[in-house]
Amino acid sequence: MSSPGVNLYTMMIGGYADEGRLEDALKLFYEMPVKDLISWNSMLKGCLKCGDLTMACNMFDKMSERNVVSWTTIINGLLEFGRVEVAECLFRVMPTKDVTAWNSMVHGFFSNGRVEDAIELFEKMPNRNVISWTSVIGGLDHNGRSFEALVVFHKMLASFKATSSTLACALTACANICTPFIGVQIHGLIVKTGYCFNEYISASLISFYANCKLIDNASSIFNDNVSRNVVVWTALLTGYGLNCRHTDALQVFKGMMRMSVLPNQSSLTSALNSCCGLEAVDRGREVHAVAHKLGLESDIFVSNSLVVMYTKCGHINDGIAVFTRMSRKNVVSWNSIIVGCAQHGFGRWALTLFAQMIRTRVDPDEITLAGLLSACGHSGMLTKGRCFFKHFGKNFGIEMTNEHYSSMVDLLGRYGQLEEAEALIHIMPGKANYMVWLALLSSSINHSNVHVAERAAKCVLDLQPNCSAAYTLLSNLYASTGKWTEVSKIRKKMKDEGILKQPGSSWITIKGIKHNFISGDQSHPLSRKIYQKLEWLGGKLKELGYVPDPKFSFHDVETEQKEEMLSYHSERLAIGFGLISTVEGSTIIVMKNLRICGDCHNAVKLTSKVVGREIVVRDPSRFHHFHNGTCSCGDYW
Repeated sequence: MSSPGVNLYTMMIGGYADEGRLEDALKLFYEMPVKDLISWNSMLKGCLKCGDLTMACNMFDKMSERNVVSWTTIINGLLEFGRVEVAECLFRVMPTKDVTAWNSMVHGFFSNGRVEDAIELFEKMPNRNVISWTSVIGGLDHNGRSFEALVVFHKMLASFKATSSTLACALTACANICTPFIGVQIHGLIVKTGYCFNEYISASLISFYANCKLIDNASSIFNDNVSRNVVVWTALLTGYGLNCRHTDALQVFKGMMRMSVLPNQSSLTSALNSCCGLEAVDRGREVHAVAHKLGLESDIFVSNSLVVMYTKCGHINDGIAVFTRMSRKNVVSWNSIIVGCAQHGFGRWALTLFAQMIRTRVDPDEITLAGLLSACGHSGMLTKGRCFFKHFGKNFGIEMTNEHYSSMVDLLGRYGQLEEAEALIHIMPGKANYMVWLALLSSSINHSNVHVAERAAKCVLDLQPNCSAAYTLLSNLYASTGKWTEVSKIRKKMKDEGILKQPGSSWITIKGIKHNFISGDQSHPLSRKIYQKLEWLGGKLKELGYVPDPKFSFHDVETEQKEEMLSYHSERLAIGFGLISTVEGSTIIVMKNLRICGDCHNAVKLTSKVVGREIVVRDPSRFHHFHNGTCSCGDYW
């Protein structure tokens, strides 16, 4: 074009900015023979869109003429970059303020956590529109004041008609504080105002009902919605996950793909969380493949979910591989891999990763400390653990919680430092919760210290009278020391008070099907083959010098019967099933709801040597990787 006009120049500048090509936009802007206020405002907006606040501020300073759009644009930019004080100063000296400028400032205060300032400014507004009210409703909810948000919503209805955005904000507030009664009323208002087929309103309704544990209502909303976009599908997928209906969640993900609705980052993250909930690594790999094909594998939220999925499903090496490939990492990324390494007994890896985290200038948080203490506890690094516990708060300004004290008590207890652990509880700044005392009780059991165990059990039961774990642990300690009268007393008390002992169970997932086992179980269709395999294994183990340890059988029966009961603990049945159901050389992964006993730990170590396969057993606190007669925990768990 020989002589493009100012409008065409402005359009091209906006186009370059939309594509992130700031240099091209600036070059064209400076070439313009004539610049009007609209072109200046377009260039100002372009600088902010491309993330260059300094250039935007320089552009604003150079403007010979400014209108309300210019002022509002730069104020919005400053607020988005967290420069609240500068934005506030500009707002004060702004010659003319329209309702959009006031709304921007209110929204900016809320976005930067200055809730009281936002409310005060809203009260001062000379004129308000529905956007003003919606900003306050959404801002209050976003800052954890959801009930106040609903009060404001009620006030707004007296003078304004709610828009789809307002209704969505109100539903989110209902979901966050789980108020189904108010949410159902808002649903009625949505039907009256004709927004019931709006896709974003449908997504908000699905999320509301799912958060309130009314997942069938959420499913009905989804089924009634004729036009479904990725937001609606993702809302139902996430809702099923929140209600622990992970199989249904993955069916939704499949349906989504079948209908050619491409998942976004949120869809993939929710699907991976459900794979994690089902401990279904094969399904997780399928979702991973979809993420890779869509180019979303590198998204930080998807990558973080992949790390968690692989580590929680027992595949720590795959988790580390995903983490290593990440081009951008945030504190969640580092925490996920540090906690994962801790759970798998790779304590030194966790410490090495923490050192890298500090070098990359990512500030650790309370989860990082919990992961490091767990890593030290599972790897026998008492000195390192003490150092982290003593200096972490001072160096990084992190306040110690009950979880941190529980981890430190557990670490000291594993080393047999029971007196120091008990003393630490007594000098805690706040009152210890029952989990801290339970950690001491568990450690006392491991070291057969009856006196400390009895004191810890009393404190647990004072805080949590129906804690079955405390009764069970104490009963097991008495049983292991032959105090059967005390065992009978505890069991009678549990029966009288209706306290049920959590039954020990193990499970293994093969080809997407979960197989559950309890000790001595003979209900599985392949029980005969499983028992035959275990009998064969028993002979091979004895050839290697294995002798069952009857102290881990907590029943007052003859030694021979104790040995037989130990041979058919739930994890051994699950391993036996894995051996007859999977190909030679493949890894067997077994999950367990209770801590693996010492006798089974010794037996599985030797089993891994006999069958020449890696066997992974996860108990409530960690993974054990058994390979060629050794365990990753180094017999320290």
